[in-house]
Amino acid sequence: MTLDPLTAHIRTVPDYPKKGIMFRDITPLLGDARALAEACRHMAEPFRASPPQLVAGIEARGFILGGI
Repeated sequence: MTLDPLTAHIRTVPDYPKKGIMFRDITPLLGDARALAEACRHMAEPFRASPPQLVAGIEARGFILGGI
């Protein structure tokens, strides 16, 4: 799976939390196990040769992805 199918799982909420902001909601991605696993594989790929010692998952959803 390439990144293109994964973007179908990202919902755009215009003008949230204020006018002019395009909020990207990853809740649909989190609800699809296959898409989430593929997204995690894509995120981890650049670090396979030299794994990080620590991962910081910042903000409301970052702790979910950082832990995977």
